Amino acid sequence: MIDIDYLNFLENILTDNRKERFLNVLNQRTNHFTIAVEDVFQMHNTSAVMRSCEVFGIQELNVIEQRYGKSIDKEIAMGAQKWVDITSYDTPTACVQSLRKKGYQIIATTPHENDYLLENFDISKPSALFFGTERDGLSEEIMQQADGFLKIPMVGFTESLNISVSAAIIIQNLTNRLRNSDIAWQLTEEEILLKRLAWAKNSIKDIIRIEERYFEENPK
Repeated sequence: MIDIDYLNFLENILTDNRKERFLNVLNQRTNHFTIAVEDVFQMHNTSAVMRSCEVFGIQELNVIEQRYGKSIDKEIAMGAQKWVDITSYDTPTACVQSLRKKGYQIIATTPHENDYLLENFDISKPSALFFGTERDGLSEEIMQQADGFLKIPMVGFTESLNISVSAAIIIQNLTNRLRNSDIAWQLTEEEILLKRLAWAKNSIKDIIRIEERYFEENPK
């Protein structure tokens, strides 16, 4: 449950332009689709995927990291890590199980299967889109648990794209189609309040000191 008084206190520190910008961006955010990346060796690619999520309105990025243990490249992410929710998992199965419980179907992106071409993908179902390593693609563990497979049509000799490029193409295509549909894709009122609070905290310098002062003066 959101503490509205606390939210109002924090937002009063922000400029009106900042608060309006938050609302405009949140009105374009969605959890209808979520993105998952598995063991991406070059971490700048994960950072670039995060940036694509932020730019095209995907609120959550799931990162499965059991081999390389690298961190987000903040220079590539360009601040996107402040606005996108990142959930980390130690194993592919833990990620799949968590996303299934949230109501997502599991869609593996791969050039080697033909379930759905990008332009024919059914956007009506909440979907978790999985992207694999640059070298090996998705693990067999993910492929076996997938509910379907998604493919970008290509006409050249090269059989696959860099993960950050393929993610950007797919995210832009699907979110654009989503916004032009009758599907209820936007965040709920509660989700918007949660993001307003998180983003306000991310925007205020010395937030720890300010929080401590507020709760000392306003004990519950």
